[in-house]
Amino acid sequence: QEYLKTFYSLGKGSIGRTKRESGSLEKKITEMQDFFGLQITGKLDSKTLDMMRKARCGVPDVENYKFYPDKPRWNSNTVTYRILKYSNKLKSEEVDKSLKMALKLWSDVTPLNFVKTDSEEADIKIMFGSKDHGDFFPFDGPRGILAHSFEPGDGLGGDTHFDEDEKWTMGNIKQGYNLFTVAAHEFGHALGLGHSRDPTALMFPIYKYRKLEDFRLPRDDVQGIQALYGKQGSQNKERDLTKVPEKCDPQFSFDAVTNFGRELLFFKQGYVWLRKAFLTKIKEGFINSFFTNIHAKIDAAYDIPERRVAYFFSGTKYWIAEGLNMPTLPASIYEFGFPTTVKQVDAATYIKGIGKTLFFVGDEYWSYDEHQSTMDDGYPQKIKDGFTGVGSKVDAVFEMIGFLHIFAGPKAYKYDYKRKKVLYTVRANAWLGC
Repeated sequence: QEYLKTFYSLGKGSIGRTKRESGSLEKKITEMQDFFGLQITGKLDSKTLDMMRKARCGVPDVENYKFYPDKPRWNSNTVTYRILKYSNKLKSEEVDKSLKMALKLWSDVTPLNFVKTDSEEADIKIMFGSKDHGDFFPFDGPRGILAHSFEPGDGLGGDTHFDEDEKWTMGNIKQGYNLFTVAAHEFGHALGLGHSRDPTALMFPIYKYRKLEDFRLPRDDVQGIQALYGKQGSQNKERDLTKVPEKCDPQFSFDAVTNFGRELLFFKQGYVWLRKAFLTKIKEGFINSFFTNIHAKIDAAYDIPERRVAYFFSGTKYWIAEGLNMPTLPASIYEFGFPTTVKQVDAATYIKGIGKTLFFVGDEYWSYDEHQSTMDDGYPQKIKDGFTGVGSKVDAVFEMIGFLHIFAGPKAYKYDYKRKKVLYTVRANAWLGC
């Protein structure tokens, strides 16, 4: 009866997150058996009782990726989260990693960006607690209910709670529960998804271990979350990513340029040209033919030679690549310290001699200290003041042999960064032999 009260609104006095029709015990058993695909008997048979004993989420059950009443969702694609209380079963760094990767599952298929914050105004507040932990939905001790979340909204909206009486793990341990797996499910609720009756879905209410490193959202979950927020890259004009740009057009301009190992990479609308710095032979193709998990227009890029990595930016997301290998899952540009008013980076370059990365956004630029992983004080500054002679908007930039090559519209400037002086100007597409 307690199980059916919690998950199927048995009885008039039951506590629920939504208004549900109350009914007889037999009717509620039938509803549960139907949801889980069991034989419908209306009786508490052994298979029904076995299902009731399984570890699960504490949110009531609904149908395939159905939503809460009125389809609550976050109004902004930038969703902030704050960890109010950590678990004493894992290191704080392990908790941070598990939660971050769980959120990435959802941002990987939507325009959503998740930003960790210490602000009291965070959208999703996360905590570990036991028994009565302050939200009128007490936990039940080890096993049983592992965690619960609330749909998007004010107050408790989006908040996600984990039962501290459980043994939380980073792997697949029989005597414990994998935090990444449970968090990924709960964040689906915090974004507006209810439970799914598809047993292969992440939003199926029963716990099933998911491996952090290679798990991707099943189709049912992708369809549900994209019905609420749209597809990843929908703000980046995906329709333009199947057309080969006319590189020798007189008005041609680049979206991004960067060194990458011994090559230069030039980006335009999801297309990329690769050439050796001092040779004219060029390889080209759509970006996903070189970086298979990037399907987006690249707005900015830069490399750090001593680390042998490159960063690629698209909207409010970025990837890190080492050689022509599979880049990491996308992360949020706000990790660099940008305010949430910044929606994309226009250009970026790393200055080897001083260990700084310059980011160009609109008519301003920022200086980022790669050693301290912080934005420098006193920024942003105006581009026209810091880079005399190149205008107030930069499309792409890279550094080579101590000089910057700055691209603005159809022009490319060779710029002496130390003397703050333009040395000469050429057509941007001259770099591609036009």
